[in-house]
Amino acid sequence: DVQLVESGGGSVQAGGSLRLSCSGSGFIEGNHCMAWFRQAPGKEREAVASISTDGDPTYADSVKGRFTISRDNAKNTLYLQMANVKPEDTAKYYCAADFLQYCTTQRLTYWGQGTQVTVS
Repeated sequence: DVQLVESGGGSVQAGGSLRLSCSGSGFIEGNHCMAWFRQAPGKEREAVASISTDGDPTYADSVKGRFTISRDNAKNTLYLQMANVKPEDTAKYYCAADFLQYCTTQRLTYWGQGTQVTVS
């Protein structure tokens, strides 16, 4: 079975940094795209960043230049380095993956349970 488990969320002051991790199991090394999404209370879930099987990243305009997505295929782990965070980054962050080259849709098969990030 494929499983995704996020960690690293918490409370941080505006302007600070945080690193989220997503540990995956059940994947063959590197044969899947991965992505981060977030959902704030009362808002729709939105894409934050994604990374292809080849390591090509994409970012939402709202996080470009502040967030960095990366993956360690040997560890089947996805990261999101968040810098210069803003109160509007407050949300529950979800890791997702699928056996696709690019994660360009929210209709991905595998999802984690989410980790809360609160920026004050």
